[in-house]
Amino acid sequence: MSEEKVVLVNEKDEKIGLMPKMEAHEKALLHRAFSVFVFNDKNELMLQQRALHKYHTPGLWTNTCCSHQRDGESNIDAGKRRLQEEMGFTTDLKETISFIYKAPFDNGLTEHEFDHILVGKYNEEPNINPDEVAAWKWMTLEDVKKDIKNNPAIYTEWFKIIFDKFYQHLAV
Repeated sequence: MSEEKVVLVNEKDEKIGLMPKMEAHEKALLHRAFSVFVFNDKNELMLQQRALHKYHTPGLWTNTCCSHQRDGESNIDAGKRRLQEEMGFTTDLKETISFIYKAPFDNGLTEHEFDHILVGKYNEEPNINPDEVAAWKWMTLEDVKKDIKNNPAIYTEWFKIIFDKFYQHLAV
């Protein structure tokens, strides 16, 4: 199987090309991505702990799931696909906000993404894929906010950025 490609974009989220995912992360080129936030009826956020063998940020806690859109795939379709692949379920998603961020990692890779935030509702337990996810839990937004402040090293950079800048947009 060939390496998955990401959609390279400009600062207006207009496609300017395709590139293998690892190469885009090595060169820190801006590419399209999405982050899914799933809440239950108690307004708790489903968090996932990234699998321990992931190529970056292994074992860190983050939003419900995230990844990259495939060429020609809508943000919503990409979010639903990845939610099924990582968490073993799908639900309706809505687009909220988008923003650009850049986060270098210790291994020399850099996330430089035009990130689309997708929000959905779900009340069941996920059927996590152990190749992608080590653990999961529900947390209130207030508890997440406090825990990020007290334990920032256990969370992914993009999650901390989203939470810091866009906290008010996350509630469903």
